[in-house]
Order: sequence, then C-alpha cells, then structure tokens
Amino acid sequence: MDTIVQLSYFLAAVLFILGLKAMSSPKTARKGVIWAGVGMVLATLVTFFHESVTGVANYILIIIAIAAAGAGAWYSAKKVPMTGMPQMVALYNGMGGGAAAAIAAVEISHALHSGGGAIKAKVEQLLANNPDMSEKAAVAAAKADIEVGGTVGSYLGTDVGILAVLGALIGTVAFTGSLVAWAKLDGRMQRNSLMPMQQYANVLVFALAIIFGILTFFTTSPVVVVLFFALGLLFGLFMAVPIGGADMPVVISLFNALTGLAVGFEGYALGNPAMIIAGTVVGSAGTLLTQLMAKAMNRSLANVLFAGFGQGAAEQEAGPGGEMKEIQPEDAAIMCTYASQVIIVPGYGMAVAQAQHKMWEFVQILQDKGVTVKFAIHPVAGRMPGHMNVLLAEAGVPYDMIFDMEDINAEFEQTDVTIVIGANDVVNPAARTDESSPIYGMPILDVDKSENVIVVKRGRGAGFSGVENKLFFADNARLLFGDGQKVATSLVSNAKEL
Repeated sequence: MDTIVQLSYFLAAVLFILGLKAMSSPKTARKGVIWAGVGMVLATLVTFFHESVTGVANYILIIIAIAAAGAGAWYSAKKVPMTGMPQMVALYNGMGGGAAAAIAAVEISHALHSGGGAIKAKVEQLLANNPDMSEKAAVAAAKADIEVGGTVGSYLGTDVGILAVLGALIGTVAFTGSLVAWAKLDGRMQRNSLMPMQQYANVLVFALAIIFGILTFFTTSPVVVVLFFALGLLFGLFMAVPIGGADMPVVISLFNALTGLAVGFEGYALGNPAMIIAGTVVGSAGTLLTQLMAKAMNRSLANVLFAGFGQGAAEQEAGPGGEMKEIQPEDAAIMCTYASQVIIVPGYGMAVAQAQHKMWEFVQILQDKGVTVKFAIHPVAGRMPGHMNVLLAEAGVPYDMIFDMEDINAEFEQTDVTIVIGANDVVNPAARTDESSPIYGMPILDVDKSENVIVVKRGRGAGFSGVENKLFFADNARLLFGDGQKVATSLVSNAKEL
C-alpha cells in the first residue's frame, strides 16, 4: 500500500508540473488547470490510504473538511465575477499559506507533547528490527524509551525542525499578507494604509519573529510557540499594509511564492514528496513571476515592499497642467472606422465595466470595414498577472490578436488610433520624461506616439495608484467619458451606421 501511495504522489507531482507548464500559454491554460486539478484530487484521495491516517474519527474529519471546503470553493468560484478574480486568487493563496502554517503548528505541537519525530523514528527502528512486533506495541515501547517533554529540535531533528519553523513563519506571513491584499483589492481596506513609523515597526516585528523562531526550535514551552506564530501573523499584516494598490500584482505573486515555499518545507517535514515537489514548483514559479513583474515596473522588490509607492501621490503632484479634451462616441467611431490600424489597450477599468464583449464586437465591425486591429497588453495591466488576457479570451478574442508590450511598442508610431480603456499607469508618458514622478523609469506602452489617442474614462480623476496621467492632457489625446460598457455599446451602434 505504501508503494501505491508513493507512486500516486509521484503521479500527482508530474500532473502539477505539466499543468503549470500548460498554464504558461492562454491556448493551453484551461488544459493545465484540469491537469493540475486532477493531480490535486489524486493527492487528496490517496491520503485516505496513508499509513499515518488511522481511526474512524480521522476519516470522518477528512471527509467533512473536503466536503465543506469543496462546496464553499465551488460556490464562490461560480459566483465570482472576473473583476473579483484577483481578490479570489489572493484569498485562496492565503489559505494555502495558512494550511502550511497549520501543518507546522501540528508538527511542533506533536514534538512538544508526544516526542514527535524521535518517537516515530524509534517506532520505525523497532518494527524493522522486530518484524513480529505490532505497531501499537512499538509505539508504547518507543514512548517508554524516550523522555517526552524535550525541545522541538531534539525530537524533530535538526533538518526537519528548522524547515518546520521556517515553513511556519513563511506560511503565517503569506496567510495574513494575502488577506490584506484581498481586503485592499476588494475595497474593504484603504489602498494606501501607511501607519506612523510603519517601516520601523515592520523591522521590529520581523526581528522578534526571527528570535522567537529560533527559541521555538530550542523550546519546551508552548507559550514561546504561540508568541512565534502570533508574531508571524502580525508581520504578514504589517508587511502588506503599506503597499499601495498599484503594486498589488507584484505582491500577490510574492505571497504566492511564499506559500509554495512554505508548502515545500512542510512537505519535507512530513516526508510527503507530492507537497515537496508542488511547493517547490509553485515557489520557484512565483519567485520568477515576481521578478518579472517588478522588472516590468522598473523597480526592485525592496522598493515595492518598502517604498510605499503611491502613498499620497495624488496630493504630492500638482498635475501636469493643460486641459483634457473631450470627444463624443460618434466622432470616436468615425475616427476608428476610417483608420488604417487601431490598437486597443485594456486595463482594469474595462474589467470593472465588463466591456470586453462589446469591445470585441466593435473590433469585428472595424475588421469588416478593412481596419487592422490589435490588442496591446502591459505585463502589469489589471490587478494580477494575465488578467487582461483572461478577459479577452473570455470575450472570444483570438490569441494572435493579443500582443505583449515588447512585441507591439514599435507599432504605435504607425498607428492611426489607439483606444485606452481602463488603463492608467501603464500608458503614462511621465514614466519616460518626468524624473520626479513615482513611476519614472517604468516601461510603458508608447500609446502617446500614436497619431490619435482615445482614452475611455469614467471621470477626470487620477487612476488606482493616485499618480496623475500626463497622457490625458496630450495634444493628440481625447477623453471619452462614461462607463466602459456603455461607451463600447455606443461605439458599436455608431460604427454600424457608417
């Protein structure tokens, strides 16, 4: 049975890796999600046959947990709108970190109260040396031979103890940090929530968490362990609180990497290869994605975490000056209909308005009239990696019409009309020209180099980050005010009449 369990874990790990690989492309992402899901189901079901799971009560608890969590996840996933997907990703990622921390808590508690890993090792030794001995008798003999009440490290062993404590710290940080990210994205917490002396408090709490983590390894006191977990939870909270809303895509990726790392560590502590491989893959993928996202903003990860980007930006900037020039839907439709090439730049505002379907309908009308249309996606458009790609795929936009920033930037100078719907910082020319701007140096889509730019906005205010956009005041830019879906509907009706 143990061989079957281990082979099942190996197969689940292979499915995780293949699924993650398939998720790297929009064309195969759905297949990847299914493969990874099958791997997770397999890893979950095989738990029922694991040698460490015994007793009817444990089986009942597992079934109740799977049924309750599965039903809740199914219901919430079916109900969540695409605009709420970043919040759901942050929330579920936090649950993964919390689960890893809970596993660590059980292992550490087991070490404090029943000898933990040392007793398990002794049992295995007794059973190996005495084939006729029952497991129950081996456990009793091991407990009689080992003094219960030693330190966590002495019972778990140096390697397992260190990884269990590290996994606990990382998991707790990912848990509360992800919850803060969810609260900010969901509008339940202010986007800019910097508290007085915030960074000093962060350093102090982190230092205390490290100290109590070391003490936990050498402790026999449950109080020390409780304080360690409390400090880890508090640091995750403090770590995410000062980060502005514009940085949330990077932060979500970072917490995803931390969750994977914590799961991998706890998998080692449990001797579970599926957890080790899955955690390592998720951790490495999340780390790489975090680096790519930070690079796309031309900022270091330390700057994202500690600079308080966007804090008070709206109050600090007096604005670029000039006047926003308005355009009406009928004039915008005419401009696009008689253009040679049109590029559409979507942002989170399009997701909020659920305008992707109408925009695709408008694009099809333009194509019927001989206009070349392309979509341009910035790496940090939306509030999570790939958010805009998912929205456009949902509307039926072919993948070959969707281009990444580096592949399309050179085309803006030959473009007659660029439509920006719901995007802000990723098209702000201040990133190239204004050294005093918080986003200076960030790679952007060069929409301002188009012959004409139409910006769809609900109002005249600054965007999500609070940084004023100089594009809105450019000579070749026109503002089309209104809800994204209503504007897109008006563009469709006017284009049909031409």
